[in-house]
Amino acid sequence: MAASFEISNLSAWYGSRLAIEDISLSIEPNQVTALIGPSGSGKSTLVRCLNRLHELQPGARAEGKVILDGENIYDDNVDPVSVRRAVGMVFQRPNPFPTMSILDNTVAGFKLNGRKPRSELQEIVERALTAAGLWDEVKDRLSTPATGLSGGQQQRLCIARAIAVQPEILLMDEPCSALDPVATLRIEDLMLELRERYTIVLVTHNMQQAARVADRTAFLLGELAGDPGVFQRNRLQQCRQAREHHLLAMVGNDHLNEHPAAGPAPQDGLHPFKARQRIFAVALRNALLFPCGQRQTPTPRK
Repeated sequence: MAASFEISNLSAWYGSRLAIEDISLSIEPNQVTALIGPSGSGKSTLVRCLNRLHELQPGARAEGKVILDGENIYDDNVDPVSVRRAVGMVFQRPNPFPTMSILDNTVAGFKLNGRKPRSELQEIVERALTAAGLWDEVKDRLSTPATGLSGGQQQRLCIARAIAVQPEILLMDEPCSALDPVATLRIEDLMLELRERYTIVLVTHNMQQAARVADRTAFLLGELAGDPGVFQRNRLQQCRQAREHHLLAMVGNDHLNEHPAAGPAPQDGLHPFKARQRIFAVALRNALLFPCGQRQTPTPRK
């Protein structure tokens, strides 16, 4: 069985700006957990905190617990490099190393760390490219530059590079945002295959994509900055109503069932529900909805 994450009270900053606040979430093994929400709500920041890439940004920091295999990855005695080996990352745009061949791109993790003899690299390349659904397309041109591949092929090469080192968890930050619909479907099919061996955390703006591939979905809601007041409360309610409308559109009104763990339906009519595709879309009182975003202290008037 693949590994899982247990996130507790996780907050992250860029300098003095708060990006995510007090998030607690369980990432189940061998499932695709999708993170959706408006731009700026902290989705990418959250996934970058899961393999400690966030702290590489100047002035960035994180507080809280992220438990992987019973160990908090933010403990002082934990090596961030070892965390990144166990938690692979696929970024928004394909980023193969431009000076490397397809073969060298696939085993870049091993070659940079000197962890495998060259006699074993060919087997690793075939295994990783086969798992990424790319082997049959490139097996006769492994020595050619990776930049000669199409966009969808380059993204699958990046997935092969990430899984070649056999991580426990795979993070995917909008992996299909720069791809055409055909390449997007290939990546989605690949995610469904990979979840048999890996735990996947997916950031996406595409509600339909979350419905197609995710087992559970968490919605991050960006709050407004400034003084609490009538306008802010009304604007936040509008955001919540828009979120509810989008989630209903994602699963369809005819597939709604009350979530048994959520208790009685709230008085404002926002019902927790569970879709037939095992997509968990939740109402405002459920733990999978995270208010987050920048909070500012208002400047006193002179």
